Parts: sequence; C-alpha cells; structure tokens
Amino acid sequence: MKMQAMNGGNFQTCLARSEAVPRQAVTFLTIVFRDLWRRPLRTALTIVGIAIGIAAVIALVGMAAGYEKGIVKQLDVIGIDVIVSNMEGGLLPKAFDESIAGKIAALPDVAEVTTVLMQMLSVEAAPMIMVSGRAWGGFTWEKLEVVEGRLPIDRAEAAVVLGTMAAEMLGKKVGDTIQIETEEFAVVGIVDGHSLVENGAVILSLPLFQQASGYEGRVNFVDIRVPAGANRERIEALCRTIEENFEGLRAVRSSEVVGTSQGFKIAKAMSWSTSLLAIIVGIFGVMNTMLMTVFERTHEIGILLALGWKKRMIVGLILCEAAVLGVLGGILGVLLGAATLAILGTLPEVRGLLEPDLSWGLIVQAVLIAVGVGIASGLYPAWRGSRLSPSVALQG
Repeated sequence: MKMQAMNGGNFQTCLARSEAVPRQAVTFLTIVFRDLWRRPLRTALTIVGIAIGIAAVIALVGMAAGYEKGIVKQLDVIGIDVIVSNMEGGLLPKAFDESIAGKIAALPDVAEVTTVLMQMLSVEAAPMIMVSGRAWGGFTWEKLEVVEGRLPIDRAEAAVVLGTMAAEMLGKKVGDTIQIETEEFAVVGIVDGHSLVENGAVILSLPLFQQASGYEGRVNFVDIRVPAGANRERIEALCRTIEENFEGLRAVRSSEVVGTSQGFKIAKAMSWSTSLLAIIVGIFGVMNTMLMTVFERTHEIGILLALGWKKRMIVGLILCEAAVLGVLGGILGVLLGAATLAILGTLPEVRGLLEPDLSWGLIVQAVLIAVGVGIASGLYPAWRGSRLSPSVALQG
C-alpha cells in the first residue's frame, strides 16, 4: 500500500497513456517516438550532433571520390594503357629524367609513348590549377576538341590552350595572355577535353613548361599505349619489366592508378580519419542523451518491469530509441553533406580540380554508420536500464 501511494501518480499516468489508445496500438515504436518527443530540444540537438559527423563523412569522402572519378575518366578519355611514374610521389609524383621514355619505347608490347609534366600551380586569379606540359605530337593532344581558336602551331610557340572550365576560372579568352611562373604565354585556344580534369587544365608544350617551371629535361609521367589485342597478362608483364629495369619507377595499368597510388590512399585515409573525430563526438552526444533518458524514466522503467516486461525488452526499447536517433541524424547528415558538396563544388579552389561525387553507395554507407553510432551509443544506457530493480526503481 505504501508503495502504491508513493507511485500512484506515475502508475495512473502510465494507465492513462495506455487507455488513451487501443492496447494493440501501444507498440515499441509508439513508446519510442513518444519518449523521444518528450524532450524535443534535447532530441533535436542529439540528431544534429550525429548529422554533423555524417555530413563530414559525405563531404570529405565525396570530395576524395570525386577526384578519383575525375582521374579515371581522364585516363579513359585519353586512351592510356599504362602509366609510369616515380613511386615516391603523392597525388602528383616527383619528376625524373625524360630520357627514360625512349628506353621504355624500345620494350616489347609498347606501341606508343609520350611524356607529361604536370604541376598544381597558382596561376593569376586561380589559387590552384592544373598545368600540363605535354610532349609535342604525343597522343595526349589527340582528344582535345577545339571550341575556340586553335592549337599551338608547334612545340616552340609560346602559347597555351585552356580547358573550358579553366578559361572560365581564369577569365581568359582567345587572344589574352597568361603568366605561368615568370613566363608569359598567349592563349590561342579553348578546348574541350571531355573530362573534368582536362577541362580544368592549362595545357602547353612540354619544353615550354619545363623551362617556365625549372624542370628542364624532366617529366613526372610516361604514358604508354600497348598494341591492340594485348591482354591483361601481357600488360602486367610489361609493367614488371619496366619496374625491374628502371629503379625507383612504378608502372601500373591505368585502371589501377587510383587504387595503387599512395597519394590517393593518404587522401582517403585523411578524409575518413577526420570524419571519425566528428562521429566520436556524435557517439558521446547520443550516449549522454540516452543516459539522461534512463535516469529520468526510472519510475517508468520500474513500472514496465513490474507489469511483466523482460530485461531484454527494456534493452530493446532503449536501443531502438538510439537507433531512431541514428536514422534521423543520418538522413539529416546526408542532406547537410550534399549541400556542403554542392557549395564546395562552386569554390575557385575546387572547380576544375574535381567534381564532388555523391553516390548511392556513399549515402547508404553514411546512414548505416549513423545507425551504428546510435546503437553503439545506446549499449551502456540500455545495460544500465536493464539492471534496474522494479522495487528500487519505484521507490527512487
């Protein structure tokens, strides 16, 4: 009787709630959403905390994926089969002696060879833009479709062509001049390279760029085409031959460039590790919310246990609430991340270098991470709630 008197208000409240709707409608989800809505501000802040971590995943991983996708498309458009570079390099490998290209050209299963020197430079109004010096007459010029003007007359003409996006970023048109390092060049053409990386680049003949950048006689890529019909085994054998004969160089099939590049691996690792910090903050936020919920609902949990609920049902209830927070935070995080990617894609520092990529795979992955964050955060509060004794809970 004493216990009933002490907890009569809570018990009557529970009965009133159960009588307000048909008994069969009082389901797990009914209780879950009712309890989350009980503290709307706290719930909203918790969801935002999860969403920030998920938005970081979407934005950072989406940027890295976009850069990888752009590189793969560029190589496919140009028609490169094998790429040779300095294995010590990052996103843009270190330069090496261009005379190596002639020795590679003499190897079996090599149909064409061309050399490229690529650098990320600050050029006039663009804080960072790709500048590509290409061996004159090489096949890397073939897929450039002239939109305005023309291509350079020869390797010695002090001229550049701009990708369509690079021209827009730099505010240049045919007939203007452009300064690269200390040298000035005429803009003689605007070209469509049929890929984001190509369209965001400044392109000129290799000797001119070597002189302007101080890399005379050096390149950082040797691009190879193999004979038509060469199968994967022959191409891989060629790659092994190059690596065995030229110390310090790495030869990979173009389809494997992104997956084997140390620079890409580092960029991806950094994007995930940075996102992980935001996710950890979200985990503690959800855990704090769920613990406070358990403490505030001690009486209610005691009543549920007294009415016959099993401890596993209490655990399931709290984990379900945490999972719902994760789902809602994940959905909001995807929306925030998508908006962030859209904004980043318009920045001068990003345009022409990469096109942020938001795939369905990344979206699903992000939402699953959010649900995992919610469930992981609810494990300890769920355990605490299940350990409550009905008599102690009703007396508390």
